[in-house]
Formats: sequence, structure tokens, C-alpha cells
Amino acid sequence: MNRVEYQKRLEAAIPSIAARAEEAEELRKIPAETIEELRESGLLKALQPQRYGGFELDPIDLYRASARIGEVCGSTAWVFGILGVHPWQLGLFPDRAQAEVWRDDDTVLVSSTYAPVGQVTRGDGGYRLSGQWPWSSGADHCDWVMLGGVEMSDPTKPDMRTFLLPRSDYQIVDTWHSVGLKGTGTNDILVEDAFIPDHRTLSFEDTSRCDCPGNAVNPHPIYRLPFASVFSSAIAAAAMGIARGGLERYRTVLLERFKIAYGEAAREDPHAQVKLAQATSILDAGWLQLERNITELTESVVRGEPAETLPRARLRHDQAYAVTRAIETINLCFDASGGAALRTHDPLQRFWRDLNAARHHAINEYERAAILYGQALLGIDVAMQPML
Repeated sequence: MNRVEYQKRLEAAIPSIAARAEEAEELRKIPAETIEELRESGLLKALQPQRYGGFELDPIDLYRASARIGEVCGSTAWVFGILGVHPWQLGLFPDRAQAEVWRDDDTVLVSSTYAPVGQVTRGDGGYRLSGQWPWSSGADHCDWVMLGGVEMSDPTKPDMRTFLLPRSDYQIVDTWHSVGLKGTGTNDILVEDAFIPDHRTLSFEDTSRCDCPGNAVNPHPIYRLPFASVFSSAIAAAAMGIARGGLERYRTVLLERFKIAYGEAAREDPHAQVKLAQATSILDAGWLQLERNITELTESVVRGEPAETLPRARLRHDQAYAVTRAIETINLCFDASGGAALRTHDPLQRFWRDLNAARHHAINEYERAAILYGQALLGIDVAMQPML
């Protein structure tokens, strides 16, 4: 599938996703019908290896799709972006792991939670895992999960890894009761002494070096991109799409609202006009930076060049900064929208809640991203930072 066809399939899916936005909130997870449509359309396979039915498109195609979905349903965009990145990450694993997931069904989905909160013990030919991992968005729709963990057999060199587990090795614990992104089903994963063979693990050190076992069988340059760049941009794209949806709703409010107290149409208020102009420009700037950064990084690996530290640090900074500014602008727009925006059926309050919830993802912690970029600009070695 090429970019044009991918875009057509995306636009065909938008009306039904929008129609189920409130249902997603009520269910506290994405409706099964939406997930099935996304699977059947192939939209979740943008970055999946061609060897397993994927399209190996540029990452920006996935991000544009996520942002577009975010304009109508923040929860669906959030889950779509995360589940859409995982086929790319699975392509970095040894081929044996890829085959175990996709050999019989190349539409199988994988969820994740990378916080290294569980117990990891090195054993013969693999690892044993136990614990409860929070924050696995879309887990109810997935047959596999990727879990973060640190193996400490050598205390001087902690080994941060991703562990790939089949559905039979874990339980989903229903813990997701939230005020924002309510429909993402971001539940906990419970593991009780599961064995994970070596071929179903991936070192974060390898993903930072952009040299992973899967490169032997998936030679497309996109699999030489840094994990932190690809994953963080997916989170940012969903958030920026949510911001766009909120801004469009605010524009509609200005077109329709009449301020009784002042005897004027909201569209005639110069303060509202300024807010709309500034918010639109801020979101445009954030998205332009996102596209520039991931495009330049992708072009460099296509040329066979390594993904250098400085552009990676810039990408992480600009991603977090764009989301931070987007939240600030939507908060201002929401505050200026009048009491009607407080009604639960008004989509503006949903966009507002979803975007402010997105702020709480570790990827969107601006100060850490800014420090990382500032250090890189000053020539301080940040090459092996886990979020780079």
C-alpha cells in the first residue's frame, strides 16, 4: 500500500471513529468494531515489515493518521498511535519472535508498558518475570504485550530490556478509571513467574545504537531509526491531533455563540480573534517541527547515515514542547468558550480533558526533554540516555 491509498483508507474510517467517540468513553476502551475496522483496513500496519504483510511506510504517515484520528476521538488516536508503533518495534526483535507473533495472522496486535517495575531474573536460555505493570493502552484488544524490565545480574551494568509475552503468560487487571483519555483502556498487566526466552527480548542499548537483531531480516532504513524518536513522536502526534480537534470546536463555538451579557456575537470579540489566531499558529508550528524532525531523521538513515545525537535530542525537545504549548492554548480556548463547554455532550470538554491527560505521559515531561537538548547543544555526551 502506498501513501495515497493509506490516506484514502484513513479518511474512510474517520466517520465511524467519530461516531463512537462517546461510546469509547462509556466502555473505558476502544469499541471492538473500531479495532476491527482498523485491523481490516490495514491502517495499523503502516510500519510493519513487508515480510509479514506490512507496508513499511515512512513514520510520518502513521503520525499524520494518528493526528487525523485525534481530531475526532482522542482515545482512539492514542491507542492507534501506540499500537501502530509496535509492529515497527517488533521488527527489531529476532526473526523467531516476529514469526511467533505474525506467522499465522499478520493482523495480531501488541500492547506495551515499558516502566521497569517488575522483577526480572536471568535464567537458562532466558528470563523469568513477575510483577504488575501499569499503563498498557489498548491491552484488551491485543494477544501479546511488550514489558519493560531491568536485569541486574551485573550490578555495575543494569540491562534495560523489552520482554515480549503471549496472552497466556499474563492477566489484564481492570484499573483504568480516569478523567481524560477515558476510552484508552490503559489497564495493568499482571505476570506471575513467566519464562521469556532470549529471542523474545530486546535490549534498549541496541535500540539506542540503532543496531538490533531484526535488522538482519528487515533491511528497510526505517528499522535503523531510534526507538525513542519513533515512539515519542507517536505520542506527540496523537496529542497534537486532539489539540486540533479542540481548536476546531472552539472555532465553531465562536461562529455560533452569542454573548448575551455583552450583546455581541462571539466572533466579533477581538480578544477571541487573537486567541484563535495565536492558538492556530502555535499548533501549526508544533506540527511543522514534528514533521521536519522525523523527516530529516528518516532521510538520514535512508542515505545510510547514522541517526546523530543532536537531531535526536532536538526531536525529543520539540515533541515535548509542542505538546506543552498545545495544552496551554487549549486551556485558554476552553476558558473562553463559556458555560456550554462544560456540558458532557460538548466535544470541547472531551478534547480538553484528553489533552491534559496526555501531559501525564512520561514522554511529555518537558523539563527532562529540554535538559537533554540543552546538554546536547553544549556538547555534553547524552548518546546513551534511555529517552534518546
